[in-house]
Amino acid sequence: MATTAEDASTPGGTPDPEGPAAAIPVAAGLLHGPVPVPPAAHRDPVAELRFLHQILRLATTARTWEELLETVVDGTRDALHASVSSLYLLDRDGEYLTLAATNGLDRHHIGRARVRLGEGITGRVAASRDPIAIADVRADDRFLWVRGLDQRRFVASMLSVPLTWRDQVVGALNVQTEVPRNFTGEDVEQLSAIADLLAGIVEKGRLQREAEAQVVQLQALDHARSELIALVTHELRTPLAVVRAYTDLLSEEPPLDGRISRDPRRRATRAAWHAGTLEQVERLDRLVDAILESVRVVPDQPADLQTLDLHAAVGEMLGDLAPLLHRHGTALGATRPLSVLADPARLRQVLEHLLENAVKYAPPDTRIVIDWSLVEGVARIGVSDEGPGIPPEWREKIFEPYARHETSTARGSGIGLYAARRLAESMGGRLWCEPAMSGGAMFVLALPAAAAL
Repeated sequence: MATTAEDASTPGGTPDPEGPAAAIPVAAGLLHGPVPVPPAAHRDPVAELRFLHQILRLATTARTWEELLETVVDGTRDALHASVSSLYLLDRDGEYLTLAATNGLDRHHIGRARVRLGEGITGRVAASRDPIAIADVRADDRFLWVRGLDQRRFVASMLSVPLTWRDQVVGALNVQTEVPRNFTGEDVEQLSAIADLLAGIVEKGRLQREAEAQVVQLQALDHARSELIALVTHELRTPLAVVRAYTDLLSEEPPLDGRISRDPRRRATRAAWHAGTLEQVERLDRLVDAILESVRVVPDQPADLQTLDLHAAVGEMLGDLAPLLHRHGTALGATRPLSVLADPARLRQVLEHLLENAVKYAPPDTRIVIDWSLVEGVARIGVSDEGPGIPPEWREKIFEPYARHETSTARGSGIGLYAARRLAESMGGRLWCEPAMSGGAMFVLALPAAAAL
């Protein structure tokens, strides 16, 4: 036929009503008026149960989403002795129903043909949640005639039922015939049973597909972010090396050769400037390392766990970080000898991140205290400051990548604490934040104790 009939509109499609309404509306599975059943539509309860069982089995065995939907519409068409079976799913915006699967219509329109909620038979069924049966679609002005959807078929009768899941409309399931037919109440019940069973399967399948798609998108975004950050940080290393080289050149002073400097104050000032500049370059180097570390899901190499004496390891680190800590009083708390099982380099990185964080947020001339204790075979290393502290709702957020808790004294980059926790976890440890006795923040690193004396 040159004119097509299907209760769906493609973009740009327009309805073409063909006369007054003569539909047989169905509510709660009941038809109005006599409904003789044609011999071809004789019911087989065993076959119906077998088909419902097949749908349940397909929900767990179908290899793809498309295979499941295709099998369902094929079986629905055969079970209802129809010419066409179509499944429409309500879009997530709740405005349109889109053709998801069909047997009898042009498959090219799957995912393209759309019906606005409340329009046409399909849209009305989804909006009202009541089935509708039409004996003669040509005499029903609610039916949307869409030219070009399927040039090979002319639909005479139609039955549409809603798909609902947990009181939410999922879509609509339609069957249509080329030969005029009065659908019976039993037909409505049978198609409704299929729709009820299908609704939960379809909705759970859609949620799973959407979740999988989001995972793929997040993985792609994370990969792109990692590549971008790695590229940027790699490019930063060259200018940093150049700055360091020029700083060394600018700091060079003529040798005194045993003579006394004529301007010792100027010479000392230049030396201080040189040391300060190198200190900042080194901090940038460490920041680049922290950024690179933060984009790795796990460190490149497994942790090299060794037995470390905390007093020796922390003391050496504090000596190396003296320029960073010179504005704060740094002290070891009342500690006793304790050894931990840790990777030396990673332990140092974690403690450096924690100390840098304390320096940024604690006011100058306040104390930063490092101490440790043994709790049920676990060494707890604490880094406490006298800063403004961290509100309870931020004590976990600060460990997220690029999360920043800004205060009046400092602004963080959002990298250091995230990298510190990841490094701690790579050694089998844990890192968290809690209030300090001084009113500031205390970061606690828990590591397996290797020996306690």
